[in-house]
Amino acid sequence: MNQELDFMYVKYARVWIPDPEEVWKSAELNKDYRQGDGVLQLQLEDGKELEYKLDPKTNNLPHLRNPDILVGENDLTALSYLHEPAVLHNLKVRFTDSKLIYTYCGIVLVAINPYETLPIYGADIINAYSGQNMGDMDPHIFAVAEESYKQMARDERNQSIIVSGESGAGKTVSAKYAMRYFATVSGSASEANVEEKVLASNPIMESIGNAKTTRNDNSSRFGKYIEIGFDKKYHIIGANMRTYLLEKSRVVFQADEERNYHIFYQLCASANLPEFKALKLRTANEFHYTKQGRSPVIDGVDDAKEMSTTRNAFLLLGVNESYQMGLFQILASILHLGNVEVKDRDLDSSIIPPNNAHLSVFCELMGVTYQDMSHWLCHKKIKTTTETFIKPIPKLQAINARDALAKHIYAKLFNWIVDHVNKALHSSVKQHSFIGVLDIYGFETFEINSFEQFCINYANEKLQQQFNLHVFKLEQEEYMKEQIPWTLIDFYDNQPCINLIEAKMGILDLLDEECKMPKGSDDSWAQKLYNTHLKTCELFEKPRMSNKAFIIQHFADKVEYQCDGFLEKNKDTVNEEQINVLKASKFDLLVELFQDVEKATSPTGAAPAPGGRTRLSVKPVKSKAGQSSKEHKKTVGLQFRNSLHLLMETLNATTPHYVRCIKPNDHKYAFTFDPKRAVQQLRACGVLETIRISAAGFPSRWTYQEFFSRYRVLMKQKDVLTDKKMTCKNVLEKLVQDPDKYQFGKTKIFFRAGQVAYLEKLRADKLRAACIRIQKTIRCWLARKKYLRMKSAATTIQRFVRGYQARCLAKFLRRTRAAIVIQKYQRMYVQRKSYKRKQAAALVMQCILRAYMARQLYKALLREHKAIIIQKMVRGWLARQWYKRSLRAIVYLQCCIRRMRAKRELKKLKIEARSVEHFKKLNIGMENKIMQLQRKIDEQHKENRAVSERLNGLEISHAAESERMRGELTRLRGAEEEAKNNANRVTSLLEELERLRKDLQNTQKEKKTIEDWAQKYQDEMEQMISELKEQNHLLKNEKDDLNRLIQEQSQQWTEKMQRALKEETQQLESDLNEERSRYQNLLSEHLRLEEKYDDLKEEISLAVNIPKPGHRRTDSTHSSNESECTYSEFAESEEGSRLGEDVSKGILDMSLFLKLQKRVSELEQEKQSLQNELDRREEQFQRARARDDEEHKKARSAELEYESLKRQELESENKKLKHNLNQMRQSLRGGTEAGSAAPGSPPYMVLLDQLNASNEELEVRKEEVLILRSQLVSQKEAMQHKATMTEPLPYIEDVQKLTDAKEISQAYMGLKDTNRLLESQLQAQRRSHENEVEVLRGELQSVKEENNRQQQLLAQNLQLPPEARIEASLQHEITRLTNENLDLMEQLEKQDKTVRKLKKQLKVFAKKINDLEGGQMDVSPGQTTDEPVHPVNIPRREKDFQGMLEYKKEDELKLVKNLILELKPRGVAVNLIPGLPAYILFMCLRHADYVNDDQKVRSLLTSVINSIKKILKKRGDDFETVSFWLSNTCRFLHCLKQYSGDEQFMKHNTSKQNDHCLSNFDLAEYRQVLSDLAIQIYQQLIKCMENILQPMIVSGMLEHETIQGVSGVKPTGLRKRTSSIADEGTYTLDSIIRQLNTFHSIMCQHGTDPELIKQVVKQQFYIIGAVTLNNLLLRKDMCSWSKGMQIRYNVSQLEEWLRDKNLMVCGAKETLEPLIQAAQLLQVKKKTDEDAEAICSMCNALSTAQIVKVLNLYTPVNAFEERVSALFIRTIQTRLRDRKESPQLLMDTKIIYPVTFPFNPSSLALETIQIPSSLNLGFLSRV
Repeated sequence: MNQELDFMYVKYARVWIPDPEEVWKSAELNKDYRQGDGVLQLQLEDGKELEYKLDPKTNNLPHLRNPDILVGENDLTALSYLHEPAVLHNLKVRFTDSKLIYTYCGIVLVAINPYETLPIYGADIINAYSGQNMGDMDPHIFAVAEESYKQMARDERNQSIIVSGESGAGKTVSAKYAMRYFATVSGSASEANVEEKVLASNPIMESIGNAKTTRNDNSSRFGKYIEIGFDKKYHIIGANMRTYLLEKSRVVFQADEERNYHIFYQLCASANLPEFKALKLRTANEFHYTKQGRSPVIDGVDDAKEMSTTRNAFLLLGVNESYQMGLFQILASILHLGNVEVKDRDLDSSIIPPNNAHLSVFCELMGVTYQDMSHWLCHKKIKTTTETFIKPIPKLQAINARDALAKHIYAKLFNWIVDHVNKALHSSVKQHSFIGVLDIYGFETFEINSFEQFCINYANEKLQQQFNLHVFKLEQEEYMKEQIPWTLIDFYDNQPCINLIEAKMGILDLLDEECKMPKGSDDSWAQKLYNTHLKTCELFEKPRMSNKAFIIQHFADKVEYQCDGFLEKNKDTVNEEQINVLKASKFDLLVELFQDVEKATSPTGAAPAPGGRTRLSVKPVKSKAGQSSKEHKKTVGLQFRNSLHLLMETLNATTPHYVRCIKPNDHKYAFTFDPKRAVQQLRACGVLETIRISAAGFPSRWTYQEFFSRYRVLMKQKDVLTDKKMTCKNVLEKLVQDPDKYQFGKTKIFFRAGQVAYLEKLRADKLRAACIRIQKTIRCWLARKKYLRMKSAATTIQRFVRGYQARCLAKFLRRTRAAIVIQKYQRMYVQRKSYKRKQAAALVMQCILRAYMARQLYKALLREHKAIIIQKMVRGWLARQWYKRSLRAIVYLQCCIRRMRAKRELKKLKIEARSVEHFKKLNIGMENKIMQLQRKIDEQHKENRAVSERLNGLEISHAAESERMRGELTRLRGAEEEAKNNANRVTSLLEELERLRKDLQNTQKEKKTIEDWAQKYQDEMEQMISELKEQNHLLKNEKDDLNRLIQEQSQQWTEKMQRALKEETQQLESDLNEERSRYQNLLSEHLRLEEKYDDLKEEISLAVNIPKPGHRRTDSTHSSNESECTYSEFAESEEGSRLGEDVSKGILDMSLFLKLQKRVSELEQEKQSLQNELDRREEQFQRARARDDEEHKKARSAELEYESLKRQELESENKKLKHNLNQMRQSLRGGTEAGSAAPGSPPYMVLLDQLNASNEELEVRKEEVLILRSQLVSQKEAMQHKATMTEPLPYIEDVQKLTDAKEISQAYMGLKDTNRLLESQLQAQRRSHENEVEVLRGELQSVKEENNRQQQLLAQNLQLPPEARIEASLQHEITRLTNENLDLMEQLEKQDKTVRKLKKQLKVFAKKINDLEGGQMDVSPGQTTDEPVHPVNIPRREKDFQGMLEYKKEDELKLVKNLILELKPRGVAVNLIPGLPAYILFMCLRHADYVNDDQKVRSLLTSVINSIKKILKKRGDDFETVSFWLSNTCRFLHCLKQYSGDEQFMKHNTSKQNDHCLSNFDLAEYRQVLSDLAIQIYQQLIKCMENILQPMIVSGMLEHETIQGVSGVKPTGLRKRTSSIADEGTYTLDSIIRQLNTFHSIMCQHGTDPELIKQVVKQQFYIIGAVTLNNLLLRKDMCSWSKGMQIRYNVSQLEEWLRDKNLMVCGAKETLEPLIQAAQLLQVKKKTDEDAEAICSMCNALSTAQIVKVLNLYTPVNAFEERVSALFIRTIQTRLRDRKESPQLLMDTKIIYPVTFPFNPSSLALETIQIPSSLNLGFLSRV
């Protein structure tokens, strides 16, 4: 082993060595291996050193380990070293580190059970795998299913998917997902939803065939093969199921921690349901057959809910409630049978006690007699040749017989259910092909192996043989295809083991023979086995310590089987008399179960049951005359062998696909890998055999292009030739010396095992050498750079030192010179200072002398000046004295004169003061004061009066008390006298007196206590009041604080509300977008249904027009808005001619034609009747409307009366409140006078609160009254206005204004006419009611007739043959669809007519209002409606073009034909103005509106809409056509808005454009219809664009290397993917950009709105990003650093394209954000916590599942990259745990963003538009 690769065993090479715990352990060589060495020096991964001794006999070296770059591959065959440890390690890395459960191994899909629910089976994943090649995506069960489906369609050969594995490995789930894939992708061809029924069979089969075991909670205890049938179009039409070897022993026995079949526990969990009361069920712990395992509950499973699922599945498969209850009745009886107790009568007999409750229930449920069943449970019948004996049996045999009966009943029930499931899944349509899904048990070996394990392993031997032959055949085909010499590969052939089991005198043959022996036993059979095979067969062995066991060497392992029970299980006997008792049952279902016995238990050679299903249990046959029943029984082994042969024949006739399920551990831990268990299953399931067969030849295969790209580094420039094939050959001859190590095929190079690793080693060595050279050069450069830097530093230091020395010398010289200069200046300074001092002294002396002389002169001048001032002052004083004396004399004289005059004035004032008026003027303020004082006096008098009254009251009370006391005193005196008189009673009276004194003292004490308590209470109350005042003060403060806090909170709430409003606005915008999306999806669905309807209609028209080719029926329901479709004579004639040509080419079935013709005539009659019904309903609507108006008037008057009553009630209540308020004020005032309700006291506060509440309520009532009054006024005005609008008679004047008798008589006549009108309306209402009753009766009669007709049709269909039945069902479906469409269109037409009529009436009323306002009351409404309006607005200037085009009615079809149907978009877009067809159509529409022709408007719009739909249906896959009509439809829509007359659309119009607005018709509804049409065209444009872009995206964005040489190609396995190297014909990024340019230029040429172009581009980029990201998430080979760089470069190119087109703000870049973040995720560091934090903050557009998926898929392409650790991925998951997002992995590529059409007015004037002659529109005339 591995001797050929001994040169690879060098130091640091890694190898695998055996290990008892981990199976294989990795180690590294510490020393090179030399030929002849017996020991390898190894170092384990934990650092421990080890000496590994080689086997001296074989000298086999340990297995080499693959390079890290190859670890984790999708396909095990891509590994360079193909051996067991490499396979095991690769599976472990993928499973535990990358969380990938699927791996390819050649043609086998290895599926490891994760024991965790994974989000990889949704509809998005199914859509992603649909249509893909098997190697293009990551391994998945869906990939296998798609491959089988594709091969079935391509090769027209039946397929099989073989799912195997041991219990708990996930076989059933894998098979279920495969069937779900077929059901989702293919769908059914009929309305029966067969795929749902196929999936519904799963819960039924799981409930009756699955159970909990120690290894699996939902283990299948039987094998099944499901054939899913397909028709010629590869739609599912039916299915058929075969079952194998049901484990019947589980019905009566379960080991610890196991359960019986699920259905029993589901029944017990649903025992409380009313319908199950009769079954008398209990909990599972109370039945012997369900409690033995002591584990009745499975965690996470609700048996009651599962029961509901099972019952729903039964209903879906056609098993009704009665049959279900019958099944549950039999199952319940089995449970009761297990609780029947058998007791010993003696040693050889047993008995069941009479009136056994459970046996009674069993007999009651099964409909048998208690005596018969209890008798035959304890007895058996023995037949001899002469007579029959009935023999009692002991207790143990009776219990075994009871259990055998339970197993037999369950097996019969199981088979019956399987038969009915097959019947429900059977289809009458001929099956064209099928895909079979085989879910069968894997190889099993336990401590004790019995008959079941023997049969299972026998089946696996057969399957393994077929698998080996198929693998060998595929290898041979591959070699032959590549024209490589085929050398015979030795592989394990298990035919000897199969012969040992099934050949003549084999194990099964001897077992059947022993079963026929009267006294056959397990021991005698074992001895026969020893004697026959022990010495003749090497695969058969005998255990050393046992004579009741044997060993068989199977392909997977040796298995020891215990012989005990083989014969009994092979016979599967049951008491025949017990069966006869059951046959005599009154229970029909039970009898039906055992009726099948005679048919199914035929002798060998009888035909199998329908569908190929084989009976698995032995079925006793009713014995014929003179024959024993045993001679006609089939043993279980024989049945199983026959069914297995039939299965192998089926598999050999199909193309098999293999799924091997692996159980990673026995403890059901999620993503936990046990190497021992895994390698055991890998050996058993044939995966390692596949590896061995592949490794024996040339397992590694490369295309020449991939080899050249990968190993280009090993070639020299001169070796590279233009022919890459020759280049690869030349290089390989130089690199690999042994030519046997490789072979050259036609398209691939084949390598022996290990050669790719050798080439990888050479490549790594070359890259390492290159790295070393780069390192050497860089280190040299760094060292030289360091040296130069040091040299430069030394030179710099020297320069600075020398400079320093020079500076020091210069400094010394400067200092010396400076000292001399300083001395010079110092000496000069001293001399100058001496001179200055002498000069200053002289100057001071001169200054003092001159100052003294100046002061003397100043003093003299000062004295002279002061003398002059004194003289001046004295002379002035004398003058003033004289002046003052003269002034006083004059003033005194004036005062005397003025005093005399004042006295005279005083006398006059005294006289005036005596007058009254003056007194009043002076005392006017005093009067008010006096009145106030008087008022106060009155108040004091009132208070005094109240006080006097209180005093009087107190005096009266005091007098009454005094009187009472006097009376008491008188009574006491009388008593005293009586006491004196009664001397003989003195003693007793004294005692009584003493007692009374004591009572008096006690009373006084109590009184004092009460007084003290009262005083204390008063003090407490005062204290409480003070406290309450303090609290009130505190509350006031708190109130202020709260007010401040409320203001702050109100401010915060305002801000919060603003934020919430903003968020709500965003939410509303998102809801609006969702609603738009939902509405547009509905429109697309409506379009799809409309197209389907049109197709069916065309088929009908085809059948009708064959005998009359010149006539076609116009469809009345073709329009989306109108009932009358005036369009398409030309198109119909064209289609008629084309259909005539088609008819001439083939012959139509005349019977079908006649039936369809008859049906068409019926439809026409129905149409006419529906039209009549429509007219009648319209009349009824008019009458009902008039009636509703009258009722509305009555209701309105009633409302007014009610509101007036309410107003009166409110006013009375208001008065009452005022009265109460006055009373309260009076009481408050009275309390104030009394002094008992001072402010601040509790009564005062209570009254104040009541007063405030009353005031508030009063204000509320006032507001309500005001509101009601305003409403009454407005309603009165509205009623008057309505009366003026709706009154049909001219009697609208007020009666109060009539002044003469003539007017009064006219009013009276008007009232009489009104009464007559009301009377006629009442009668009309009665008649309409009677008509409605008649209509309802007619409808009821028609429904009855339709029901009878349907029943007759059903009866006729059942009698017809299958082909005719299909034809009849087709006709019925056509009829149903036509009726539905007619009904829908009828409803739409009704609504349209109603709306039109209401609009007309609204216009009439508007004109009436205008006439009334203008004073034209004499014009009747009829005249206003009938008078044409347009002549008034016709301009007189005939030469001016008004922007209208006139056409004749008969030219409408020609207009539509030339302008829509036959128009070539390319010519119009290039040569004419954008949107010209839309402008022309609108100008034609303007003229129809101008002449007030509503029929012409309706007809034109309908024809235009239908023509656009027709042209889109015809050329909907042409992007240019769809874009052209999207642009024109939007322009037409904008014209309808711009010229509608609405102010919101007229803001940008010119005055001339405003004159061109529509004048007569409001086309708002047609605008909505055109908007819907534009949405449909937009969606068609997106689909067309998606179909063009879809094939380019993956190749251009992912696979193509835009930057050449960045990414390398890794070795690939058998499931090869598309190469990432661009070959000729593949798409590149340039292809995508060119296509985007094409799209953009076409839309710009067609004049598409810029906003609409932005939306289209955004949708384009979303599709590109979503498809690229989805493929990235499902392709492990694309998740690498270099691919991330390629993606980012490609995205940058797309962004550059957006910048070039000025489309960066359209939101297209944001749609690429998930893809950009995924590319960044591939390139960032992925090691530390900081990296994890950066990733979490960076990847906000990716979901957690997508981030984890990319990290798990990250694969190094070169040896220098590192993998992402599992710890880092767990860190990411922990950080992203709180994200709230969808768990969906893939992006939805089918999403279409909701489109909007912003209003875009045109500046083009309609009158300037010229119609080119090329359009052939000469019949249009300008107006």
